[in-house]
Amino acid sequence: MLSSGVLLHPRIVPILRARGLYHTDYELRALYNGLGFTRPERVREADMNIVDHRFDIVDKATFRDGMSRLGSAVNVVTTRSGGKRYGFTASAVCSVSDTPATLLVCINRASSCFHAFANTRHFCVNTLMPGQEHISNHFGGKTLVEDRFSLGEWREGLTGTPVLSDASVSFECELTNAVDEATHRILFGRVIDIRENEERATLLYCMRRYISA
Repeated sequence: MLSSGVLLHPRIVPILRARGLYHTDYELRALYNGLGFTRPERVREADMNIVDHRFDIVDKATFRDGMSRLGSAVNVVTTRSGGKRYGFTASAVCSVSDTPATLLVCINRASSCFHAFANTRHFCVNTLMPGQEHISNHFGGKTLVEDRFSLGEWREGLTGTPVLSDASVSFECELTNAVDEATHRILFGRVIDIRENEERATLLYCMRRYISA
């Protein structure tokens, strides 16, 4: 039962949560009140009406155009597997928590280096500096995996993972979880070491162009 006195049907909460329609008791009360359903025997009816509704998903081009306005830092994510170095350019990187320090990275499962990241315990997120656009293009293009580290000055981190010496910041991580969603895999990493550049600058990508910040 909610604090407002609305009795929950035992099946409605997980269904609404799965559909992204409910996160808090407050939101559920608002949902019930808006629909006019407050009696327990009518909760199931409301439940079925809500979850059976289908919304169209925006098309790929529209989504890409919208996301192009969502500026982000440019990163080269690296790992070592089977004695070889692997890396790819990524903008889908973000903080998860600071307790404990955790971040996530998204990698396309069709990537030529996906197999290495699927079988690694450690990886490093190297956030690029302005002027390192060529490194971003090199790791993000059709360059062979074995040739990608020909650009930039690289050294080994605590775990042997490649770290870009003059990156804006490098986050060396230990993999804690991996989740597949659509075409990508989300890698969750516990940050075990951070190296910051003395120069406070970062390379960004927004509106399909590089921006210095």
